[in-house]
Amino acid sequence: MKGLSQLYNILFREYGPRYWWPASTPYEMMVGAILTQNTAWANVEKALANFEGRLSPQFIASVSGKELARIIRPSGYYNQKALSLKALTGWFEKYSYEIEKAREGEGQALRLELLAVKGIGRETADSILIYALNKPFFIVDAYTRRLLFRFGCAVDDIIGSYEDLRLRIENNIPRELKLYNEFHALIVEHAKRCCRKLPLCAGCPLAAVCCQRILEA
Repeated sequence: MKGLSQLYNILFREYGPRYWWPASTPYEMMVGAILTQNTAWANVEKALANFEGRLSPQFIASVSGKELARIIRPSGYYNQKALSLKALTGWFEKYSYEIEKAREGEGQALRLELLAVKGIGRETADSILIYALNKPFFIVDAYTRRLLFRFGCAVDDIIGSYEDLRLRIENNIPRELKLYNEFHALIVEHAKRCCRKLPLCAGCPLAAVCCQRILEA
């Protein structure tokens, strides 16, 4: 899979460091990873604001499921997500709600633990791993598939499995936490600005090297 380094360098020059994930604590990041499923980030922010400063694993463990669903209602699918937040917090309790204890775990073992938690799939697990637990697993979300397809890195993988595409990406760039963190954040930023479902190619920093742009010209 050629061109990933070029893609990263262009995006970094254009947008600079993104300082992602937007959260005040690692636990808030994990909560946000569940809340953002199937919704826009603006709705997640509304749900987080509804905690009114009470967001903590202790609060989510003790609050009723009904009340938790009410709090996170703006994020959509709130009953399901309330159950997932309870399950995630139950997992975190094994580490005494201490992020440093969780970070001591081996990456693949932590990934398997997270995937066993109700409501956490591969994308959510990898988001938590990289942004909260400091483990390098590349996140393959819809933005990643869309951009790599148009750029020409992964045309054959656009309908491939999550794991196959993740591993292909990881095998073609250095396995570095900072790089994975920044690369995904840059992809999200670019997808929101230019590489939308209906792409805004005029002024796109990738226009000169994007395969899809050349094909459409």
